[in-house]
Amino acid sequence: MQVKEVPDARIERPADVLVPVTTTNIRGSDLHMCEGRTDLEAGRWFGHENMGQVIEVGEAWTR
Repeated sequence: MQVKEVPDARIERPADVLVPVTTTNIRGSDLHMCEGRTDLEAGRWFGHENMGQVIEVGEAWTR
């Protein structure tokens, strides 16, 4: 597992939403991969318990 810098996200498709993540965590289902008990293909990201604030939406979204 590694942490690396990636380019800032941007709106690319009409249904995209930009949400800078302020808090995240891994949960039990992620631990299987962290501990090598199940496979995880290269390039996949851990963590799906995210919180943040919507700062931009694509044109498909209405307010």
